[in-house]
Amino acid sequence: MIDQSKQHEEGVIAALMERFEQWRLPRALDIKAKVDRGEKLDQYDIDFLEEVMQDAKAIKPHVDKRPDYQSLYARVVDLYGQITEKALENERSGTGPSATG
Repeated sequence: MIDQSKQHEEGVIAALMERFEQWRLPRALDIKAKVDRGEKLDQYDIDFLEEVMQDAKAIKPHVDKRPDYQSLYARVVDLYGQITEKALENERSGTGPSATG
């Protein structure tokens, strides 16, 4: 029973990490480029970032047990911080194109 539980946990972690690497990371990097150009986030971007952080919170207890995923996890959290910091700066400056029209 313990082996099945461990296998299930490994499968969940692998699936979440694959989803992140193949879909969420490229989208997050696109959003980072967008805010680096001075653009503001639209609601779709904000919703996406919220989903990424919800996933990050959910997987954190598993990552804490897996040193091989900790570096990637830290980079994700750092990227999220960079995006939100730059997006807030763009909003405060009131300059640059707005994706929301």
